[in-house]
Amino acid sequence: MTESETINQLTLQLRDYAEQREWQQFHSPKNLAMALSVEASELVEIFQWLTEEQSYSLTDEQRQQTEHEMADIFLYLLRMADRVDIDLVDAAKKKILINEERYPAEKVRGSAKKYTAYED
Repeated sequence: MTESETINQLTLQLRDYAEQREWQQFHSPKNLAMALSVEASELVEIFQWLTEEQSYSLTDEQRQQTEHEMADIFLYLLRMADRVDIDLVDAAKKKILINEERYPAEKVRGSAKKYTAYED
């Protein structure tokens, strides 16, 4: 099964989940974007006071919390993509190509500067 098929299955499952609960009315792009932001903040909260080293060595509980928050983010993103008719796999592939142009390896290797800092 390809990643697109898997994403399509998850999208349909989420759509059905929302329809069974009559939640379509609440799943506007605006509301989903806000929910996505909240879930991202909950992920950040897990790592907020950890050192760099600690962030690589999560406790079992932190790892489970991280897994849940990442799943929530992913699911809200899939739901939003469905509601605004965006193919996330296609969009991601296009964005990778844009980033490859903005951040050519020979020019940016070892640097974390924004692409605008590299413009000639």
